[in-house]
Amino acid sequence: MKTVLITGCSSGYGLETARHFHSQGWNVIATMRTPREDLLPRSERLRVLALDVTKPDSIAAALAQSGPIDVLVNNAGIGLFGAFEATPMATVREIFETNTFGAMAMTQAVLPLFRTRRSGVVVNVTSSATLAPMPMVAAYTASKTAIEGFTESLALELEPFGVSVKLVEPGYGPSTSFTNNTGSRMDGLIPEAYASYAQRVFASFAQPTAVTTESDVAGGVWRAANDTTGRLRFAAGADAVALAESR
Repeated sequence: MKTVLITGCSSGYGLETARHFHSQGWNVIATMRTPREDLLPRSERLRVLALDVTKPDSIAAALAQSGPIDVLVNNAGIGLFGAFEATPMATVREIFETNTFGAMAMTQAVLPLFRTRRSGVVVNVTSSATLAPMPMVAAYTASKTAIEGFTESLALELEPFGVSVKLVEPGYGPSTSFTNNTGSRMDGLIPEAYASYAQRVFASFAQPTAVTTESDVAGGVWRAANDTTGRLRFAAGADAVALAESR
């Protein structure tokens, strides 16, 4: 029976991915900054652990508690919407700490086991913002695009050791807590000069032609984790698939 460790399971894509892998008979290590046992079914095959991917000690403790794993899903992330001109560099660094460096740190922590065992899969969840230019998300897109390049290179680097690295690229998920997760980071990021433009962007988000659901992403992660074809990218959600096919 295989074991998957998933970061960012408190809501949205991570939570649904944990549920999906559990329903498929896997052992699941669901991690989140503040553990909540009530979010997932009680099961001998499911454990909820505390994990802050920006803190090395937290990563080490979570991996020590989880034991050997077969798949790492780097899903933890925070969003940001606003004019880059008004975005403090401290906020940009905060976004990168979780979305980019956190995923890298988690990956680096599991690689010795995967390389020595000559098996294992790392699935990095990015965004359809990497598939086509999108306004008002420059810093967020940069943090996810960095992981795209990182994954492409790492996949080649680890191939001789039998370790796979995959990308799952979700589209726009209005049913997730992406906007809520931006929190106070959005305060002051839409100055008057950008207000009318931002309103038009928000209006377009409110009337999408296609969207991504949590189950779309869970399914995409599942396919990536079990892929044997060597495929690197898995767009998740109708809108993301359309963008990927138009490239």
